[in-house]
Amino acid sequence: MVFITADRYNVIVKGVSAEPLTSGGAMMRIAGTWAFTLAWCLPPFFGWNRYVPEGNMLACGTDYLTETELSRSYLYVYSVWVYLFPLAYIIYSYTFIVKAVAAHEKGMREQAKKMGVKSLRSEEAQKTSAECRLCKVALMTVTLWFMAWTPYFVINWGGMFNKPIVTPLFSIWGSVFAKANAVYNPIVYAISHPKYRAALEKKLPCLACATDGRDGGSDAASTTTTEASEKTESA
Repeated sequence: MVFITADRYNVIVKGVSAEPLTSGGAMMRIAGTWAFTLAWCLPPFFGWNRYVPEGNMLACGTDYLTETELSRSYLYVYSVWVYLFPLAYIIYSYTFIVKAVAAHEKGMREQAKKMGVKSLRSEEAQKTSAECRLCKVALMTVTLWFMAWTPYFVINWGGMFNKPIVTPLFSIWGSVFAKANAVYNPIVYAISHPKYRAALEKKLPCLACATDGRDGGSDAASTTTTEASEKTESA
């Protein structure tokens, strides 16, 4: 999610000055994701914290009950780099993405006014403003991240500093929300990206989630990127 956010920030905020994403760059990001994952998942196997059964005895999680400083230090650092930093980065990036789209939309309206037309967009694209579409995507992205990982964050810190609140039932919710994240995240990103929907419709029509008019009112990210590029080239 962080790399996807970084790519959208690179394309929309930096515009034509941004370095385009290549196949090699995409592979490097995928490799980086796995390297980052292994870097944080392997230490408990070697003594820095450990994995223990959760309250329902059906899954394992980090040990938040051991009171040694070594064990707790892993949870402190893990919380910052795996939860707080990605959350802050996503919020930061989408804040500037929304600002960039709003500024672009304002420029489009001013240009249309100078040309004496109502809008430079097609009638279909006018139905929903780019700002509104992007705000919805940004809000959903941040909300889903928060929903997926906040339960684990609360459980771990509650286990360290307020053990009575971590009951077997309470400890279940962390794994439920986190694992559900792997299901709804791809769906959300597919729905919000018209190129993905177009490819899905071509390869697997039965699974496509295309809208009427072949996505005439496509998502703000792609719309803004295309229009910004065209406007810069014409200028």
